[in-house]
Amino acid sequence: MKLLHRIFPHPHMSVLLTLVWMLLANSLSLNSLVFGLFLGIVIPFVTQPYWPDRPKLRNWPMVVSYILIVLWDIVVANVTVAMIILFKRDADRQPNWICVPLDLRSPEAITVLAGTITMTPGTVSADLSSGGHNLLVHCLDAPDPEAVRDEIKQRYERRLKEIFE
Repeated sequence: MKLLHRIFPHPHMSVLLTLVWMLLANSLSLNSLVFGLFLGIVIPFVTQPYWPDRPKLRNWPMVVSYILIVLWDIVVANVTVAMIILFKRDADRQPNWICVPLDLRSPEAITVLAGTITMTPGTVSADLSSGGHNLLVHCLDAPDPEAVRDEIKQRYERRLKEIFE
């Protein structure tokens, strides 16, 4: 087991790198698989010293649930943004800056939250306070900033807290 951990210091990253390489190569050949496995072994091995405290994911079913929720929200937000752009007059739009107070303390969880907000069309994470206690978010159209803040905390932050902390 110790040898296996030395070869695959980050097994999830190894699998992910191999899959990403197979998708990028766009072919199911033995050469692509072997090179993908090579990358999946070498990259985590070389970067291992830079990961002294690997994040622990506490709840794997919640990870799958979170990914599905984010994918669904991206689809819905794309339609919503398209409707705003196509049918809402500029004068009727209410862009807002929203300060989201964070209960998360794990840097990995905060990074995933900021990335999730940015990936969702119509919102972008703009800044993180120096202490990591507040996240500044810009919304394309947010007539009720408190509702957006509460939705981010309830829909994303609560789940990330269960996953990472």
